[in-house]
Amino acid sequence: MEFTTFTDADEFSAVVEPYILKQEDVFSLFLGILQAIKLGKYDNPFMATVEEKGELLAIVQMTLPHPINLIIIEETRIDEIITYLIKQLRLYEIDIPGVISKKVWAKTFANEWATVAGEKELLLMEQGLYRLDEVNEKVEMSSGSWRFAVEEDCTLIEKWYSLFEEDANLPKSEPQAVQERVSTFVKEREVFLWENEDKVVSMMKKARPTKNGVTVSLVFTPAEERKKGYARTLVMLGSKELLKHYDYCVLYTDMLNPTSNKIYQEIGYKKIADSVHIGFVK
Repeated sequence: MEFTTFTDADEFSAVVEPYILKQEDVFSLFLGILQAIKLGKYDNPFMATVEEKGELLAIVQMTLPHPINLIIIEETRIDEIITYLIKQLRLYEIDIPGVISKKVWAKTFANEWATVAGEKELLLMEQGLYRLDEVNEKVEMSSGSWRFAVEEDCTLIEKWYSLFEEDANLPKSEPQAVQERVSTFVKEREVFLWENEDKVVSMMKKARPTKNGVTVSLVFTPAEERKKGYARTLVMLGSKELLKHYDYCVLYTDMLNPTSNKIYQEIGYKKIADSVHIGFVK
């Protein structure tokens, strides 16, 4: 096997995208992050491939402090490939905070990494990846209407962003980083808000757009406004708006939250993969 690292995102993309695009929806996270790397949105990204005789066996990328994301192409050799991959990563002395990928790939990687690195695994989220091609128009609507967020909404969105991280067991971002991200989101018209009786009660975000698809993320309703159908209606109408510009939408759900999974399926989202996010603790 041969382990190759890349510093040029375009060179890396030329090697891996032909495979990724065969399952663009399933690999939407990997592809979306790769597009962001190509646009210079991440500092010092780690990009690598495992090949044998010119054939791709595995692909990895990581943008610290986020987890490593891997794709195993030759699944019949998963144990052998991951053993080799981890050996190479250890040689590079790379700090890996966690792994996110399809469930079997991530768990196999995490089990071996924890043993080799002397770390403990921490299950952060069992995820379902869902795809939407057409909205179910028969979903019951809540009262209110949606709009794009504007600059005056930034303070509220920053607060909700941090609460979302808590709910999703994500590392807590620094306030300055949250402020900068939210400002960019709003300027690029990526945040959808649901408003009822002149009060903003729910939000969602457009993320990681590609040529054909787009991700719905950052779906959040504060505790006092939940169980009123706001998120369901916002995601339904927000997804409908996105489908005017893209062939499909995808989103990740917490598989331990039956309510959200039920809501998305009612809208028309269909599960296409199981994913998992596992952290490592020294």
